[in-house]
Amino acid sequence: MKKSILSLALLAMTLILASCGQRAKTNVVAAAPETEQTAAAASDLAPDFELPDLQGNPLKLSSLRGKYVVLDFWGSWCIWCIRGIPAMKEAYAKHKDKMEILGVDCNDSEEKWKEAVAEHSLPWLQVRCPDDKLQALSNQYNIEGFPTKIVIDPEGKLVKVVVGEDPAFYTFLDELFAK
Repeated sequence: MKKSILSLALLAMTLILASCGQRAKTNVVAAAPETEQTAAAASDLAPDFELPDLQGNPLKLSSLRGKYVVLDFWGSWCIWCIRGIPAMKEAYAKHKDKMEILGVDCNDSEEKWKEAVAEHSLPWLQVRCPDDKLQALSNQYNIEGFPTKIVIDPEGKLVKVVVGEDPAFYTFLDELFAK
């Protein structure tokens, strides 16, 4: 009996970690502090995409050119994404005249996504990546874990990619906009 309970507990833990693994290559990546990746090259343009916003209207990434854009790949299921919301709100309040944040929800139903946006009062733009587009978008942006934040300059060029949640990301934004 003890062995069965232990086996069930291990199976449940494996399933939980596996579900995170679908969103991140390892649970450690999703939960770890910031991991900086090199965006292909500083001169590379961010791949354009079009996804539905909260009202169901298509929003195209390229329509945001002219300001810095922070793509925030997140999900309501991601504890580190949720824990990072207060810092994102603070950064948005400080720098919204120089940047836009585009939250890209991944691996949520439309209902859970909208509930999370409302529950956390997210003031920036939001789009949802439906399951049938998630793999292609993840491949285009090399998404390895959640949250992943990608900074794009006003011309649409990739500047920085950060996987995980860490105060150093917000320091980077402060330094970028202090110039």
